[in-house]
Amino acid sequence: MDRANGSLFSGFILLGFSNRPQLETALFVVILVIYFLSFVGNTTIILLSVVDSHLHTPMYFFLSNLSFMDLCLTTCTVPQTLFNFKGKDKTITYGGCVTQLFIALGLGGVECVLLSVMAYDRYAAVCRPLHYMVIMHPQLCLQLVITAWLTGFGNSVVQTALTMTLPLCGRNQLDHFFCEIPVMLKLACTNTFINEAELFAVSVFFLVVPLSLILVSYGHITHAVLKIKSAQGRRKAFGTCGSHLLVVIIFFGTLISMYLQPPSSYSQDVNKSIALFYTLVTPLLNPLIYTLRNKEVKSALRRIMGRAKD
Repeated sequence: MDRANGSLFSGFILLGFSNRPQLETALFVVILVIYFLSFVGNTTIILLSVVDSHLHTPMYFFLSNLSFMDLCLTTCTVPQTLFNFKGKDKTITYGGCVTQLFIALGLGGVECVLLSVMAYDRYAAVCRPLHYMVIMHPQLCLQLVITAWLTGFGNSVVQTALTMTLPLCGRNQLDHFFCEIPVMLKLACTNTFINEAELFAVSVFFLVVPLSLILVSYGHITHAVLKIKSAQGRRKAFGTCGSHLLVVIIFFGTLISMYLQPPSSYSQDVNKSIALFYTLVTPLLNPLIYTLRNKEVKSALRRIMGRAKD
């Protein structure tokens, strides 16, 4: 029901790129291909982390959680986007919009916390190698992952409730291809200053704080690596951490550019491009970066392929 006037409210119209039908056709093919590659890549990492005993380490436990989260994120948004791009019906039910907003926001929060946990794991591995398995024991790893998931979805419950109870006054056209908080705030027919201020504060907590912790961890890592006398040892240490840092830069860069500015100042075209990037491209880059730049994953893949041939 529309909270403003009590009239029947069945759902929203996702405009996407409907003003550019030729672009939608091209994007449909591109998104479908990227979604397939992302699905295969992240599923491969999860299976390798479970099947290969050499990857039963804290790093790959966290990485498999990251891949599972990326699978959920793309599956939450991409099928609806493809459906809207292909057909004339561009609607999403109210319940579908709430569910999509809740899941996407929750997964975004989980990834923010999880990436900071992975940075701490790399800090322990590089700066405290002799005590690494004592520090990152299985029970602590499980507790850190559970904390990441509970924190992300706990925040999502609050944010979704605050956003979806705003009065819309019959407005139902979202200039986007999935339900997202900044777009919903622009649709509201009331003053959203409090919501915007609260969203900014939460964004600082989930973006700036984890990013600061990650940068501090990598500051210590860099300092420790530079003390290594062996050039090969330095390359190995930087190579292990470089892939994670690249993921961090891509992920936090896109989200900070979107959430740490008032929704009223958003350019919708830029907003949609950024959203496409972090919901589609980032989940594809994660497995590519970790597999192509990581000898352990490639070795595990060769071992599994060798068993299959035998």
